[in-house]
Amino acid sequence: MRLRLLAVGTRMPGWVEEGVATYRKRLPRDFALEVEEIAPARRGKNTPADRAREQEARRMGERLKGDEHLVALEVSGKPWSTRQLARQAEGWRMEGRDVALLVGGPDGLDPALSARAQSAWSLSPLTLPHPLVRVILAEQLYRAWTLVVGHPYHR
Repeated sequence: MRLRLLAVGTRMPGWVEEGVATYRKRLPRDFALEVEEIAPARRGKNTPADRAREQEARRMGERLKGDEHLVALEVSGKPWSTRQLARQAEGWRMEGRDVALLVGGPDGLDPALSARAQSAWSLSPLTLPHPLVRVILAEQLYRAWTLVVGHPYHR
């Protein structure tokens, strides 16, 4: 199973790249995490948010594969504990499909793209900066994997 993080935003700071790489290296090949950056829409002071979201959704949609399990990361999604995430990961593996984790831009995900997702996950009710979301997500996926395989990291 492959996990793909499709995230709007490019040119992340070095600490983000390093943090994500740390956890990507720890994950086994059959639970690999790939990060694909999606160029954000140009936003001017008169650019409607829905138009920007539509552009980003179109770009993200071009990268999606037809058989992936889609997970929209949204503040309105369901909060999962680490143990619940581990159960989700086990379910994804049992499905035998790859997983695409979708992170929108500053205005969130386009509603049409969110509607295509099989699940909606909220990392926190707090508004988190996009760079931090990538690091948190990578670490939590690693932590979930350690729970699934009984590795002591979670303690």
